[in-house]
Amino acid sequence: MNAEILMQQAWQAQKNAYAPYSGFKVGAALVTGSGLVYCGANVENSSLGLTVCAERIAVFKGVNAGENDFKAIAVAASSNDLIYPCGACLQVLAEFTSGLKIYLAEGKKHICCFSLNDFLPFRFSLNR
Repeated sequence: MNAEILMQQAWQAQKNAYAPYSGFKVGAALVTGSGLVYCGANVENSSLGLTVCAERIAVFKGVNAGENDFKAIAVAASSNDLIYPCGACLQVLAEFTSGLKIYLAEGKKHICCFSLNDFLPFRFSLNR
């Protein structure tokens, strides 16, 4: 799938974010090997440790729909700076793939492409 189209879906997903405490809204769009896209937006909680990131919501939606072959994820944040996925999200993504492409938006003007291995070269796995 085209990075720009996937990023547009992440921007659209961001509109559904629930971020009353930080005001920091994030959307994610995850594409599977079959070409389906699962979107998520961050959901905050007054008990901040229970907040869930957009990336993990997208993964959980895909897995619950029977998917586990993920090819790329686009992440759009309410910031003009490049925002990277957190460690928890990277580890969840690593559960399903090592060759995942990660597209990040720098504002709404530029899309940067990374691989999961760029961020998490030594991930935890029980299957090693």
